[in-house]
Amino acid sequence: MDLDTVRTFVAAADAGQFQEAAVELAITQQAVSKRIAALERTLGVRLFTRTPRGAALTIDGQAFLPHARELLRAAERAVASVRTGRRALRVDIIASRGAASGLMRDFHGAHPEVELDVLMLFDIESTITAIRSGSIDASFRAVTVPGRPLPEDIASVRVNDEPLELLTGPAHALAGARSVTLAQLTGHRIWMPGIVPGTEWAAYYDDLVAEFGLTIEATGPNFGSDALLDTIADTPALATFMGGQTRLVWPAGHGLRRIPITGPTPVYPHSLLWHRDNPHPALATLRTYLATVASHGAPGTWTPDWANPK
Repeated sequence: MDLDTVRTFVAAADAGQFQEAAVELAITQQAVSKRIAALERTLGVRLFTRTPRGAALTIDGQAFLPHARELLRAAERAVASVRTGRRALRVDIIASRGAASGLMRDFHGAHPEVELDVLMLFDIESTITAIRSGSIDASFRAVTVPGRPLPEDIASVRVNDEPLELLTGPAHALAGARSVTLAQLTGHRIWMPGIVPGTEWAAYYDDLVAEFGLTIEATGPNFGSDALLDTIADTPALATFMGGQTRLVWPAGHGLRRIPITGPTPVYPHSLLWHRDNPHPALATLRTYLATVASHGAPGTWTPDWANPK
């Protein structure tokens, strides 16, 4: 199958107009029409119908579109298989201050010869799409969320358990504690405005609440970590959870307390995700490095059942 015709079909489907597809592909509208016609002859079906607003996919066109996208992704991976050594390793770390960022800094220190591009995507669906398309090589995520198993072409390995800590202001009832148990947190308000429904971290905290009867409030907009720290410092009734490997800096006057949690210690399970066919040589180097520093499954810790596949 001619990949130029497939690429033209996808461009026209996304644009909804042959003229816009022509502009995107830097060819004439007539060339777009000819390529679509050639693809329709190859498949033996109509892919588009003309509408007053442009071109709409037929039922056959809708059925063919996801396969067309996969054909283009396969072509990109084929090209990347002989060019991967010429570009940086692209890794998604979710947040610049989190545990994954620290792992990648340490990896860079151990392997300064590996050129890196560090990105921060939002949810696991976007991440998987990026991994499958080849736009990133790997990502640090929590898997597998119930009801959403990873696609068969996506591999994962658990590389790091990050212990949660309680973060309080100086006037909080638990501010003077050297450590707290999860049972002691019952009845206290844990404010976490960054929890977004449908994300893997939302699934994690839902299970934590269900298991230990905690009260986690996700109300209000998320104005970032600085605003969160300001609120926790000024509000005696509120505390929040913070990853023990998350780097934080706050004004000296805030008097914030980072308190270890025990009995058990809840840990957030970070896994590395990658495409099974990704040939980038530095990806193998990263996986080998992480295998040597991996830390997970320690006694006295808690993770959701879905983070511990049998």
